[in-house]
Amino acid sequence: MRVTDPQAIKALAHPLRLDLLQLLGATGPATAAQCGRVLGVPQANCSFHLRQLAKYGFVEEAGPGEDRRERQWRVTARQPTMRIDAGPDRLLRRQLEGTVVDRETAAIRGYVDREHDEEPAWRAGLGITSGIAALTAEEAADLKAKWTALLAPYLNRSADTPPDQRHIRFFFAATPMGEDR
Repeated sequence: MRVTDPQAIKALAHPLRLDLLQLLGATGPATAAQCGRVLGVPQANCSFHLRQLAKYGFVEEAGPGEDRRERQWRVTARQPTMRIDAGPDRLLRRQLEGTVVDRETAAIRGYVDREHDEEPAWRAGLGITSGIAALTAEEAADLKAKWTALLAPYLNRSADTPPDQRHIRFFFAATPMGEDR
């Protein structure tokens, strides 16, 4: 999905909206209440932000939920990966990218603070990996493509999940060090 409308880009620059897009992309249709339970936020907040996402075409109604009283929402693109093209307005793109980085940083810090509460089996698969690699531009692009391909099969699983399955955040960032150019 390519996003060029400045108002749509602004609509994305909210951490909960990004969480909702990622959650719906990972699980398929869900109600605001279901999203709220997974994300740990009130249903009313999810409902408001889902309507805002729908206003700009990122999500759409997917019919009633299981109890037939609540509407379900789904992403409009099966892969909610977006390319942001703000044109000459680079400030909008930077604002959205800043929101993404802040959101991921907060999630990482939150996990670091509660890591000791996790069961040993989960701690073994979670955590932070950091490193510095000397790469050419082509090698960096290859590594990013391999990372994306490695993660892809896990991103589009159905909502029918085993009881011990959890939603796990992954964030890949490749940035140059200091003055290296």
